[in-house]
Amino acid sequence: MRVPNTEFTERPWRIHEFVKDFEVEDVWDLSTPGGPDDLARLVDQFDSDGKDFNPSPMYKLLFAVRWKLGALLKWDTEENGVGSSRHPSLRDRLPEDLLEGRRGPDMRVVPMKSVYQTSDEWVTELANRTVHTAMHIGWVDDGNGRHHAQMAVLVRKKDWLGKVYMPLILPFRRIFVTPNLVKTVGTGWQARQAK
Repeated sequence: MRVPNTEFTERPWRIHEFVKDFEVEDVWDLSTPGGPDDLARLVDQFDSDGKDFNPSPMYKLLFAVRWKLGALLKWDTEENGVGSSRHPSLRDRLPEDLLEGRRGPDMRVVPMKSVYQTSDEWVTELANRTVHTAMHIGWVDDGNGRHHAQMAVLVRKKDWLGKVYMPLILPFRRIFVTPNLVKTVGTGWQARQAK
């Protein structure tokens, strides 16, 4: 379920220290009820080979179109990726304690690179010709020892192309892509909890 951006911006996450030039696109609660130390289990779910990731046909179609368009227009080349001279990694901005701490896994289903992982935060990033984006998964305390994950999508738009591209895809992302991802994460979490 989508929640107000303040659910992310008003929490004392460490990511706020080094993404001041990024905008919060949206924030979603994930159906991942758990205990105080369960973020690592959720991160492990993202580290899977994707066999249990079963997105909708519309999700698959939209991503197929996006990857084809990116290949045709050379948006996803190495020179436009994370760690290139054009797009330094967020890891270059980390304070020493986060840099020396656990990094977390790179995602395999979507080509996002891990930035850092703590007991209550995990951050991944992706860069291309249009944007540099970060996905923040925070482990939110619901009280009484219960927690759940919250996903925030942050974006730094690249010149005019990113400023045109992001508003164009926003309806597709909010209607088809992110809700399907949120549902799939929740379903995968419930299945793992039942084991």
